[in-house]
Amino acid sequence: MIVTKKLLMAVGMPVLMGMAMTSCMGSRSNAMANGGELVGVRGSSVGETAPFGMVAVNKGSLKIGLEENDTLWGVAFPRRDISVDGFWMDQHEVSNAKYRQFVFWVRDSIIRERLADPAYGGDETYKIEEDKYGEPVTPHLNWNKPIPSQRKATEDELRAIESVYVTHPIDGTRMLDASQMNYRYEVYDYAMAAKRKYRMNPEERDLNTDIVPDENEVVMISKDTAWIDDDGKIVRQTITRPLSGPWDFLNTYIVNVYPDTTCWVNDFENADNERYMKLYFSHSAYDDYPVVGVTWEQANAFCAWRTEMMNVGMGAYAKHLQRYRLPSEVEWEYAARGKEGTPFPWESKDVKSDKGCFYANFKPDRGNYTKDGSLITSRCGIFSANSNGLYDMAGNVAEWTGTVYTEAGVEAMSDMNPELKYNAAIEDPYRLKKKSVRGGSWKDPESMIRSAWRSYEYQNQPRSFIGFRCVRSMVADNARPRAKK
Repeated sequence: MIVTKKLLMAVGMPVLMGMAMTSCMGSRSNAMANGGELVGVRGSSVGETAPFGMVAVNKGSLKIGLEENDTLWGVAFPRRDISVDGFWMDQHEVSNAKYRQFVFWVRDSIIRERLADPAYGGDETYKIEEDKYGEPVTPHLNWNKPIPSQRKATEDELRAIESVYVTHPIDGTRMLDASQMNYRYEVYDYAMAAKRKYRMNPEERDLNTDIVPDENEVVMISKDTAWIDDDGKIVRQTITRPLSGPWDFLNTYIVNVYPDTTCWVNDFENADNERYMKLYFSHSAYDDYPVVGVTWEQANAFCAWRTEMMNVGMGAYAKHLQRYRLPSEVEWEYAARGKEGTPFPWESKDVKSDKGCFYANFKPDRGNYTKDGSLITSRCGIFSANSNGLYDMAGNVAEWTGTVYTEAGVEAMSDMNPELKYNAAIEDPYRLKKKSVRGGSWKDPESMIRSAWRSYEYQNQPRSFIGFRCVRSMVADNARPRAKK
């Protein structure tokens, strides 16, 4: 055995030396191996599997808008040729069950924070502050440790669990305290940070060599931040200050994520919608119905949380993937029109088949909401999908997009991946907080469920007829592009 080890060492030494020489002389060796030809350095091969519940909408072009002005409403629709990259899109609108998972995650994170708080017993195992080697890490919650059941919880643990619930003062119902369901998240604005005018090096801000860089130039930036004050209220602020470094492009948001269930009575005066206010979001009968009463700000928070879950679940692989977001207004219309670019998400220009079956959930007649089979929203996906495999792109609920609403629409945007964003500061005039809404809803007539129909709502306004779905940009769309008429 000793002789064998010596032989292995004797043979191994030249091998190791050869590897070291190859490492030091890699460039020359590669050049010699390729005969001095330019062959390129390949990047790491990383495939992208379809995200769960999403379908691929491949890159292509579209003449967006209406060919003629709307004859009923007299509304002019901007019309333009555009091209978009491929993206993944939710097959269905985000349902009550899926949004409830978000709310419950926020609830459980608050409970875990309090279980680790000395005021509630101080169980340090609910929070991780060191790695397995005892080195300090950024404090984060331990999701592997379950929250104890009420039957097995200690007195302190029970106080922490019960602290997120309230009791109705009149009927004694125990319910989640919606005011506490606040989600904090951060978004780094890569696009803004990449702009030349925000470079730290003055020489990089303008490439015109006739201009002498001003070393003392003060470059101002704006960033969003938020915190909770001593009274437990969310304080939002847009800070404008001199550029100091990459942290200036990290925006912080705190959003109360519980849907406004009262929208059912506030949207419809003199209507008995109390049952929907009480049951629509919480009752299992509506699990697969689209979530409503969610503002544009809450929809964005959901996308950020979904990205956070993806990053945790995918590990190192997640760095190759794009984050979840709301679709742009143009992406939404491009996806809704299907592969044929039709006015509706189906091939026919009619809204029902020859057999009298409606293609979507909308208001087909004056006062007769049930003619299509539903009074309010319908379960996601009960109508046929369009040629992209997407359900309910017309009717059911209208959907938030990430685009700020302007009358000019696509005329004010690029013709490649068009988008128009404006993160309105809280002190901005309310008119600057309009966001584009697409698709029409269960309460809208036929003309308003066409793919080109444009509408808007204010970003902080919940409605019983507005929901949303998420998209995620593809890492690379290798499909052959399709052109639409």
